[in-house]
Amino acid sequence: MLNILQDLQEKFHLTYFFIAHDLAVVRYISSRVAIMYLRRIVEPAETDELFVNPRHPYTEVLVSAVPLPDPDFNTGRIHPEGDISSPINPPPGCNFHQRFRYAQQICMEEFPGYRDIGKTHFVSCHLAESLSLRQIHVS
Repeated sequence: MLNILQDLQEKFHLTYFFIAHDLAVVRYISSRVAIMYLRRIVEPAETDELFVNPRHPYTEVLVSAVPLPDPDFNTGRIHPEGDISSPINPPPGCNFHQRFRYAQQICMEEFPGYRDIGKTHFVSCHLAESLSLRQIHVS
């Protein structure tokens, strides 16, 4: 089915709005991705850029959970801590701060706007430029 969608996309120059929870499928079929957390887009980017350089802590969690075909290759799966925020009554600040162990005071107080980190890659995170999430979590 995915191959048929790709063939139709090429033949008729189509654009799809594809919603899925399976990031392996999303990576296969999409040229751009927007990661959402609690009904908000937290990180839109070109697909390859997002998977190689995730900059929002929630994106990092999702990317680390994508199964790989080689069972001997360990990706260093990340397990977020804390409680999931209420989508009906989200906390002030960043919606993900309760699950991010490196959250700072600003994360709890101010909702982060989008930061342009280059290559048509945007992120809604106060710490996107100052933290290398991959280096923090893979230990």
